[in-house]
Order: sequence, then C-alpha cells, then structure tokens
Amino acid sequence: MDIQIRKEGQAGRITLQRPKALNALTYQMCLDIEAALDAWRDDADVSLVIIDAEGDKAFCAGGDIQKLYDTASAGDYDYGRQFWRDEYRLNEKIFNYPKPYIAFMQGFTMGGGVGVSCHGSHRIVCENSQIAMPECGIGLVPDVGGSLILARAPGRLGEYLGTTGARMDAGNAIYAGFADTFIPRDDWAALIEKLCSNGDVGAIERAARPAPPPSLQGQQAKIDHHFAWETVNDILDSLKLDTSEFGSKTEEALRQKSPLSVSCTPIIVQRVRTGNTIEKALKEEFQFTFRAAEHGDFVEGIKSTIIDRSHTPVWTRPDLESVTETDVERMLKPLKPEQL
Repeated sequence: MDIQIRKEGQAGRITLQRPKALNALTYQMCLDIEAALDAWRDDADVSLVIIDAEGDKAFCAGGDIQKLYDTASAGDYDYGRQFWRDEYRLNEKIFNYPKPYIAFMQGFTMGGGVGVSCHGSHRIVCENSQIAMPECGIGLVPDVGGSLILARAPGRLGEYLGTTGARMDAGNAIYAGFADTFIPRDDWAALIEKLCSNGDVGAIERAARPAPPPSLQGQQAKIDHHFAWETVNDILDSLKLDTSEFGSKTEEALRQKSPLSVSCTPIIVQRVRTGNTIEKALKEEFQFTFRAAEHGDFVEGIKSTIIDRSHTPVWTRPDLESVTETDVERMLKPLKPEQL
C-alpha cells in the first residue's frame, strides 16, 4: 500500500507509505487523496485532516516521475498533461479546504510534496526538514501552486528560491512562508494523538517551540538587489558585479539548471504576484508544464538527473544567454480553454 487513508477519532488521516521512494507521489496517490478530501468535506465526524508520512528521510520528495518520463520520451504528452491537471486540481482543493488541514513535514519536502502540504492551514516542520522547489533542475518550473507561495515570500525571495532551487531548513521555510510552526519530531506522535482525540487545533500552538533563526533574512537585502530585475540575463549581470561568495554561488546555481526553465520562472512568479490567487498560479504553471515535455527540457532533465544520472544534460538552449524572449513567450502564452 502506497498510502493509508482512514478516520481516527475526529481526524481524517492520510499517511504516505513509500519511505524507500522518499514517499514520492504516484498519480493514484493524488487521486486517492482527492477522493478522501471530497468524502470528508461534509462529514460531520471529521473535524480536521492530518497528512503525514512514514520514515525519517522525507515527507515527500516530489512526484513519481518515472511514468511521466516513460510516456513523454515515447512521444505521449497527454498522460503528463492529464496527470498535472488532476494534481493541480488537488492542490487547489487543499488550498481552499474548509476544514483544518495539518501537514507534518519531516526531511525532504519538495515539488509535489510541497503541493500536498504547504497549501494546508497548519504546516509543521522539525529539526531535519528540508523544503525546496527544485523543478528548474529537471526542465520544469516551480508548480503545484508553489509559485503562489514564492510570489508571497518576502521581497524577491520567491524569484531566488524558484530559480536556484535552494533548500530551506525549518527556520527558513517559516520565514519564506512555506511552513508555520516548529515542533520537535519527538513531540509529533503525542500531538497527533491529541488532535485525533479532541479535534482541537489549538494543541499545535501549545506544542510549538522557537524555530532556528532564518539565514535567508540576513541575505534578504542582497537577494532583493539582484533579483529585482525582470529578466534572468539582467539578474546575471547584477550577480557578476557581486564579488562575494553569494554572488558566485548564486550564479553557479542558476547555470546548473535548464536555461529555459530558469528564464521563465521569475516571469511566472511576477505574474502570480500580481494575480495573487491559487487559481492564477496553477494556470500560469500549467501553461508551462503542458508544453514542458514537447517543447521544453523536461525529458532531458529527467534523463540526466534521475534515469542515467549523468548530470550532463543537453538542454534545448545551451546557456541562459541564448534563451530569447520568443522562447519564453512560447512556453508561457495562454492555452486554449479546451487544453486547460
């Protein structure tokens, strides 16, 4: 069983059970979570929803992309498009869910894992939490509604986190708006028991402890300075003038990712910041992911990072400087209503 869904006391409970696969989300798991949320929405016996996962290494390190890769590399783009449609619909339901939705995020929480946790009303992190949106490294853009969290992060932090894929510990995740509460991992079982028995979300605040100080706060001024530009090439020009370690490491991080993905990400974040709704975010993201396998770097990104692990991808554009406005526009232009 990849996932265990049940009612326990006053709680609807969802537990991801693929610890050896870092609890990566399969298509069926997304559908199962959605069905459970639909069933519990008007169930008077369910006061709140708890999502957690087995194992110490990861709450959920992302989507299970093997099938996406297999189908897309064989020229079948419809499977991926339907998967993303269904996954994004789930993300929107979590964001707008009328009951408390409580996520316990240990270890890696990335990509699709962010989508089933960080849109919840109560997002709990611990000592080993590592949260990130690393999609640009596999030829995608920060998706599953993550662009909305990035857009709402302080200053230009969203552009920085989205393009570099930088990992956040508990303190940084709370600072950036991906989490709410730091609770030591050893205290989780007792808290979950309380939530199930009395349905009182006030127990979360009572269990909270001070989070580690966010290192990103100290870098905020630098991030805002460099990432205030609209285009990635302007961001690069700014970083080249920064002789500090931050400048060189950030430029290096940008250059390791898909040039097309990195070029599109700040534009998506800026558009979503203006629209500022989950629906706007998912629509902007889907315009890219709909085209990612056919016209972008998704197949190559998966192949080099996950399938053959060569880490020497041959991107559609050789570097960031060679991505044109036309390339970006083609990936981000509106889709027809029937494609959405």
